[in-house]
This record gives sequence, C-alpha cells and structure tokens, in this order.
Amino acid sequence: MTPPLIAVLNGPNLNMLGTRQPEVYGRATLDDVEALCAEAAEELGLAIDFRQTNGEGELITWVQECRGRAAGIVINPAGYSHTSVALMDALAAVGLPVVEVHISNIHRREAFRHLSYVSKVATGVIAGLGIQGYALALRAMAGLLAEEGEP
Repeated sequence: MTPPLIAVLNGPNLNMLGTRQPEVYGRATLDDVEALCAEAAEELGLAIDFRQTNGEGELITWVQECRGRAAGIVINPAGYSHTSVALMDALAAVGLPVVEVHISNIHRREAFRHLSYVSKVATGVIAGLGIQGYALALRAMAGLLAEEGEP
C-alpha cells in the first residue's frame, strides 16, 4: 500500500533559515527541516513532497497541484501568510486538510504578523515551537487522515 502523500510547502525566505535572524528563527537550516520532516513522515507512515519557493505564484501552483495528488498540506507560508488572499483561496479550493506552521510565534511579533489569511482556511495552526512545529504538523496530519479513514 502506498503511504498517503503530504505536501510540505515553504514560502519566501525560508531558504535562508540558519542565517536569517537566528534569534527569531534559530540556527537550523531548511535542509535540517526537510530531514526532520522525512524522519517524522517515515515514523508516521506518510510520504512527503518537500518544497520551498520565494514566488507566490509558484506556491499557489503547487497548492493547486495537490488536488487529486496529495492527502494533505503542511504549509509554512512565511510572509505570504499576512498578504496573500490568492494563497488562501487556493488552499480553500483544493479541499484538503491544511496545517499551517510558523517557526516563530507570529502573535508575539509585529502587529501586521498577527493576521494570517492562511489561518482562515487551515484545519489547524502550529506557531512558535521552532522547527519541531513541522514534526507536530505531520503528526496532526496523520491523525486527521486517520479520522477521515484515509488509507
């Protein structure tokens, strides 16, 4: 049996993890995040498709491609959380469970970061737990799929 595929999508500037504002985002790199997700997915019986882009249009295209291909989406939309109605609409349109992840606690930061359009359509949100939030998001996704009876 093929394990359910979870798209793990990352937005702008996450390719700079480890060097960009380490006091906010920590010293782990995006490669570290991918390794953590691969390990968690294997433990949970999931497959992942891990991607990062700095382009809003590319991120939206990836979300749209999940329909009929993936069982769920774990997404760190980064700065697009607070600006992209188009991303929110794409996530709503695919009809999949979505877990939004933020490495930092966006609610303890600048006021403009408190609003996430993605949160309005996400099944759940994990923020402020560092890169461990990704592993928790995959665990939550496995639970959501089990509730839905996903193989």
